Amino acid sequence: MIKNLDRLTSEKRKNFSDLLELGIVVAFIFLIICIYVPRAIWDEEESFEYKSQFYMENMYDVQNFYKSIMGEYSSDGLWAVQLVNSVRDSLTGDSTYLGNQSITLNNRTFSVNVPKGYDIEFDTTFGFPMMRRDTISDTIATIVMYSEDLSRNDTSYVQKKLLNKFTLDSNFVELVEEVPSERVEVVNYYDTYMPDSAMYFCPVSEKSYLISLLDKGNSVRVESPIEETIVRRRYVLFAFKADNHGFIDDGSKSWDR
Repeated sequence: MIKNLDRLTSEKRKNFSDLLELGIVVAFIFLIICIYVPRAIWDEEESFEYKSQFYMENMYDVQNFYKSIMGEYSSDGLWAVQLVNSVRDSLTGDSTYLGNQSITLNNRTFSVNVPKGYDIEFDTTFGFPMMRRDTISDTIATIVMYSEDLSRNDTSYVQKKLLNKFTLDSNFVELVEEVPSERVEVVNYYDTYMPDSAMYFCPVSEKSYLISLLDKGNSVRVESPIEETIVRRRYVLFAFKADNHGFIDDGSKSWDR
């Protein structure tokens, strides 16, 4: 009888111990979730906010390019995107596409006034500044030239591609040697892109940005279309939230204040 009671007590203790260990594991997993899931959601919220503000910056820049060729802003953001891109494409095909020109878009033909440097400003506005290092292979020639100022022969080092220019000079004396060489050259450039219709819509609400013409059409405002906080459930216990992402009013960004 006593042995049976001891056996039952031992089994209860073992079951309790197993349940306790399981509870500890579950609690640990829940703790990990509570630490990392909110952080992932916050990162997602920040990513969407940055993306939305980047889109608004592009829409505002599109408005400025539209005004530069049309003389006014447009409340139709999609139309503005199409037009400024079409003018850039026309300049790509014909570098003389400047000044008063006609353009046909969506079965409509109308006049635009394309300023000089439109293509360069477009590529630097809609582009990311980048830098790369190029390894340049070259050949350096050592030559002797007679220097009239020094009244004697003088040694110079020139690139081989320029050698012909010096050998034709009346002061050229001789070619001493040619030495292959390599040098690293830093090149700065822009990784350009074309603003597209997707940038006209908020990535969270998927509604178009609000474009308002102010001061009798002399200034423009681009604003997030989110009016109330958007809440989307994540893993039952958590939620993704997005508030209004701000606005750009005549070049002033609300998120820079």
